[in-house]
Amino acid sequence: MDVERYWRAALAQNAQEMRPFFRKDAVVRWPNTNEQFTVEEFLRANCEYPGSWDGQIERLEQTGSLLITAVHVYSRDKTVSCHVTSFFQIEEDRIVVLEEYWGDDGPPPRWRQEMGIGRPIR
Repeated sequence: MDVERYWRAALAQNAQEMRPFFRKDAVVRWPNTNEQFTVEEFLRANCEYPGSWDGQIERLEQTGSLLITAVHVYSRDKTVSCHVTSFFQIEEDRIVVLEEYWGDDGPPPRWRQEMGIGRPIR
């Protein structure tokens, strides 16, 4: 599976280009919000999400039929920034299960800042 092409289509919110990456009976899970989607539901959630998006793959790992990506996703106007870790279970070059963990980017919580520990990654 061409995961870079998949992410370009996902960030462009292009359902037609995304759909062929999935097996028809695939499921998508977002554990952070306790949601599971069919392919069509996921395409609606992704492609009808408000705004225009961009991003880049920061890390890509593969072990057997499992692809793992860490992607920086941000709004084109730079008002929203988040990271998503995605686990793609692949069979016959199609996604059968996609599990994603989304997190908003932002400063450390005040209590850690007050401890004076840690430093910026970049």
